[in-house]
Amino acid sequence: MKLTFILFSFLFTIHLMAQEKTYQIRTIAFYNVENLFDTKNDSLTFDDDRTPEGKDHWTEERFNRKIKTISKVISEIGAEKTKTSPDIIGICEVENQQVVEALINHENLRHKNYGIIHFDSPDERGIDVALLYKKEAFIPSSFKSHRLLLSNADGFRDYTRDQLVVGGYLDDEQFYFIVNHWPSRSGGEARSKPNRIAAAKLNKRIIDSIVKTDANAKIISMGDLNDDPTSDSLKKILRTKGRRKKLEENDLFNPMERLYKKGIGSLAYRDKWNLFDQLFFTNTLLSKNRETYTFWKANVFNPPYLLDTKGRYKGYPLRTYAGGSYVGGYSDHFPVYMYIIKEKRAQ
Repeated sequence: MKLTFILFSFLFTIHLMAQEKTYQIRTIAFYNVENLFDTKNDSLTFDDDRTPEGKDHWTEERFNRKIKTISKVISEIGAEKTKTSPDIIGICEVENQQVVEALINHENLRHKNYGIIHFDSPDERGIDVALLYKKEAFIPSSFKSHRLLLSNADGFRDYTRDQLVVGGYLDDEQFYFIVNHWPSRSGGEARSKPNRIAAAKLNKRIIDSIVKTDANAKIISMGDLNDDPTSDSLKKILRTKGRRKKLEENDLFNPMERLYKKGIGSLAYRDKWNLFDQLFFTNTLLSKNRETYTFWKANVFNPPYLLDTKGRYKGYPLRTYAGGSYVGGYSDHFPVYMYIIKEKRAQ
């Protein structure tokens, strides 16, 4: 009798182990790296401050330190769960392809084998967006830079960043990633609002055009939007929702809204936290089918070493320059990230 019970317990344990599920986790992230410029003067853009002779005294030494610090941050985003760096990461405020290559070739990231998708945009300061992807995880099949056409109060063209759209296969699933850096709040939030409304409309057109071709498309839009999750650009134009139960057809889910309402931010200004850095996506990533990638959770990456520990900016992101002085920090923004998961098939 005792032997039979032991045998039954052993077989039951084996059965439970066989039923135990394991998941593939992928990390999708975004990081505004704050003015990652080379040291050369580009006569076609307003990059004069970021040169050795410019106001910021931007030397090779400072550039190399910036590459080291930013690559360290990227190497650790999401690693709490995955033990590695993000599989996909959108970045903004990079001057050109060369600085992005320097970033992924630093020893902190070199072994991650990242690929780059980047286009030069017409921004007056010469800053662009880019997408980094692990070649072992993602195979790009399409990429396009969409121009945002704006005019200033005098009717002249106001040059800004493009929106980068990359399609491809994350493992064996079709995904689309959109990398944004919407117009700033220079001149005041209300005065500059129409520019971000225009950016949101462009983003909506891009998403709608993809969905029209593929109703089941998994689309993740990310970026520094210079607006919070509750701003009109998100809520009224893109129709983002922060609660799954409130989602209707063609709505977009924005997990950053819940974080924002908890007081969590990605940058601070005059003792107020904003969550301008966001990731939002189509509801196809909320499927209950665990055999395909679904959204798990999102967060702001803000370990203690990214915080300023003293002075007037105590508790804020530790940036490269503060109050006009070089401090050698990281960025004025924290990165944001999300996990997607799917059940691993039995071998």
